[in-house]
Amino acid sequence: MKLVLLVVYFAVLIGIGLYCRKHATDVNGFVLGGRSVGPWLTAFAYGTSYFSAVVFVGYAGQFGWRFGISATWAGIGNAVIGSLLAWVVLGRRTRIMTQHLDSATMPQFFGERFGSKPLKIGASVIIFIFLIPYTASLYNGLSRLFGMAFHIDYSVCIILMAVLTAIYVIAGGYMATAINDFIQGIIMLVGIAAVIAAVLKGQGGFMAALDGLAKVTDETVTKTPGTFASFFGPDPLNLLFVVILTSLGTWGLPQMVQKFYAIRDEDSIKKGTIISTLFALVVSGGCYFLGGFGRLFSAQIDVEANGYDSIIPTMLSGLSPMLISLVVILVLSASMSTLSSLVMASSSTLTIDFLKELFFQKMSEKKQVLTIRILVVVFIIISSVLALIQYKSSVTFIAQLMGVSWGALAGAFLAPFMYALYSKWVTKASCWVCFIFGSVLMVANIFWRPSFPQIIQSPINCGAAAMLAGLLIVPIISLFTPKPDKKLVNDAFACYEEKTQVPKKSSLGK
Repeated sequence: MKLVLLVVYFAVLIGIGLYCRKHATDVNGFVLGGRSVGPWLTAFAYGTSYFSAVVFVGYAGQFGWRFGISATWAGIGNAVIGSLLAWVVLGRRTRIMTQHLDSATMPQFFGERFGSKPLKIGASVIIFIFLIPYTASLYNGLSRLFGMAFHIDYSVCIILMAVLTAIYVIAGGYMATAINDFIQGIIMLVGIAAVIAAVLKGQGGFMAALDGLAKVTDETVTKTPGTFASFFGPDPLNLLFVVILTSLGTWGLPQMVQKFYAIRDEDSIKKGTIISTLFALVVSGGCYFLGGFGRLFSAQIDVEANGYDSIIPTMLSGLSPMLISLVVILVLSASMSTLSSLVMASSSTLTIDFLKELFFQKMSEKKQVLTIRILVVVFIIISSVLALIQYKSSVTFIAQLMGVSWGALAGAFLAPFMYALYSKWVTKASCWVCFIFGSVLMVANIFWRPSFPQIIQSPINCGAAAMLAGLLIVPIISLFTPKPDKKLVNDAFACYEEKTQVPKKSSLGK
């Protein structure tokens, strides 16, 4: 029965990829779905790209263990800051200005907005460097679940996931990814709800589980009784850093922001904001809420020997075979949706912003689409090989690099991108300083972590600090560096002043 469910699931994904071939004939269609994607598809594409197996297995287990039930704040932050505010602050302006500047990627936006080819190439290099290890990290968390459910070697799981994702992305481009994300999102919603209900039922219900958690003590963490069942948990400061990184970080991630480029119209933005927020609340809030009860299974878990990734699989090991099958498909869905989004962002950026800009200025639309498709394969192969190397050997460097990818990308891009949408006074120099600061800080955190101040030694805290610092760096550097070309800036912002007619139900008029 488990295998039948998987086969049906895979067949549907491939069928959608083949069906969407007609939307992927040019760059705009392949990368952005013709900028005609509706609210449900865009909202689910945003949500499923946001939450992968890293969140469900890794972060939920790790932060649930460290912070108890208060880890749920991370899920609430993801919904309010990472989804609701991201759509409200960035959604409309991103859609309007990127279409006006005819940009399909984040580096292309920087290049056109600031009239700078080097800025465009610099952004594409940062994306290329840091999205690869982030992509490889998506396979983590699947190994234990697949071994528990199917007794299949992890290597087979990696290859299977890579091949299937490549097929539907190459065939149907962004539209196939968006439709599949919608299906995968439905699976994630149903799966999270079912798993939480089953796990809590196994502990005697919610109140009994919460009471059990209140009795858990760990003097290496805190001597205060009941802290793992408390409102803010044993370590509110580090919990705040987790909320900042995992929530505010989406504002600067290329694969997330690019979803706003493709949305269809004003109505889609309004509906998409609500749908995306509710999706995040259920999926992310549910994951961290579930992880908060991890210490109830401490008799079965040896975190020191098996790591945090063993917590969630251990919690689920007692479920029925049908529920375990649903969980495996849930985690597979989460990983494949994020993987497809990342390889689309990587391959389109490398083609449009790097290869075409530096070496093949006259590359036709047809050749650009072909190159993007080839690079999709290349990126998936590289990420698969990295995942296999980490699995087969004791190499830990790859895992460390995965941990800093999110912080480096968001630290480099969040502030320049957001300010560039709203302010005319942002300078090229401020973008460069923020790009370099975010990237270098996170790389330094890998190699010289003990030298960092205690509060930012953790990659999570360091990434959050990089993002917050960027919000200060850009305006401060912009005050002391050459002002941008007035005509260039006015041309970019002219799109916001264009008149458009709306029905009276939307506006009463004068």
